[in-house]
Amino acid sequence: MSEQPGAAIPPERLRLLTLLLAVACGLTVANLYYAQPLLALIAGSFHVGHGTATVVVTTTQIGYAFGLLFVLPVGDLVDNRVLVTRTLLVTSVALAGTALAPTFATFLAASALVGLTSVVAQILIPFAAHLAPEGEAGRFVGRVMSGLLLGILLARTAASLLAEAVGWRAIFVASAVAMAGLSAVLWKALPPRAPDHRAGYGALLRSVGELLRHEPVLRRVALSQACMFGAFTAFWSAIAYELIDAHRFGQDAIGVFALVGAAGAAAAPVSGRLADRGHARAGRAGTFVLALVALALAGFGQSSVALLAAGGVLLDLAVQSHQVMSQQVIYALRPTARARINTVYMSTVFIGGAISSAVTGAVHDAYGWTGVMTFAAVLPALALVLWVTDRSGAHRERQADDHDERPHQVGDGGGEHAAGAAPLPGEQGAHDDAGEDEHRIAGRRRR
Repeated sequence: MSEQPGAAIPPERLRLLTLLLAVACGLTVANLYYAQPLLALIAGSFHVGHGTATVVVTTTQIGYAFGLLFVLPVGDLVDNRVLVTRTLLVTSVALAGTALAPTFATFLAASALVGLTSVVAQILIPFAAHLAPEGEAGRFVGRVMSGLLLGILLARTAASLLAEAVGWRAIFVASAVAMAGLSAVLWKALPPRAPDHRAGYGALLRSVGELLRHEPVLRRVALSQACMFGAFTAFWSAIAYELIDAHRFGQDAIGVFALVGAAGAAAAPVSGRLADRGHARAGRAGTFVLALVALALAGFGQSSVALLAAGGVLLDLAVQSHQVMSQQVIYALRPTARARINTVYMSTVFIGGAISSAVTGAVHDAYGWTGVMTFAAVLPALALVLWVTDRSGAHRERQADDHDERPHQVGDGGGEHAAGAAPLPGEQGAHDDAGEDEHRIAGRRRR
């Protein structure tokens, strides 16, 4: 498998493929968020409380986490085009199940399957990095991530407007049809990509554990993004209740409000370019501070729709920027194990999101919007603490840059360095300092 197939693809076709991947990621990841602005309607339809209805978000994200753990690694084992298109067909069936669910329990089960199969978005992001010409992975991932963020944010608007017009189930019908159509389009458009791994599914999953054990940069960055995504989930899970209860919004107005976060998509390409130039570490710290400012605005400004909207915009900018910078860092660790790296990273992130959504429902019932924003603010503060406590490794980067470094060997089953069968590089100290390792990656980009 070529390391940089993007170099062999004509630029015009590469741009079109990148656009298609962005659209596909947006449409697919939107499935995780359609229910968020509809929780009050879902609660009324199934005669459950608001706190119980919030479990829909948790269940979907838990399903997604399982997909990240057990489906996403297969991207390093089989042709990505086959995996993506077949998984999308299952997503279509699951969405039809949510649309037709007669009981809340059935709806929860179908939502879990929707989450499990919507992992397609995370198969396509490493695919974009694989297609990118050398040295431009951050920019290409940033473009695809713009589509993903737009999908997250416009999902709420589309769901709200359709619910206002024809009922809350309509969005799930529409998405079921869209997933089936997307499967056909991607089958025709995507180039084949047959990974090198040959040792089988069991060895593949074991190698995920090896990556988690031997890549401290991956662990730290994943935990940081889990905190950021937890804050994001808390805000968007509770905002519909706040807008309905305190500002008397209807579903159409909630849909319009959700559009404010779309500005965050503009940050993705810029963040990718900054990461390509070696500024990922400093940029990540800036996103933590920006998230804290955003949540302070939303918390203290709860009586003002304008301040709530400003908080939403800034929070989305912060979360999206951190995501792009983080993925540029982790994809540089082991280029031929990107699907498994993404498994560790995104599983951590969405487990954090699932925990956050569960806590958010309980906190909102007990303490209202102020309690939710306080809880949410703790999360980027924790991420900032992780960054600050790693600061001691920064001064050693100047020394590390003077060393002639070998590329990482990748634990693929097709060779003697299989991650599931042999120790990974760095076991004897090359990765002992996580901050130093991340700075080394940045240093190589700058050179």
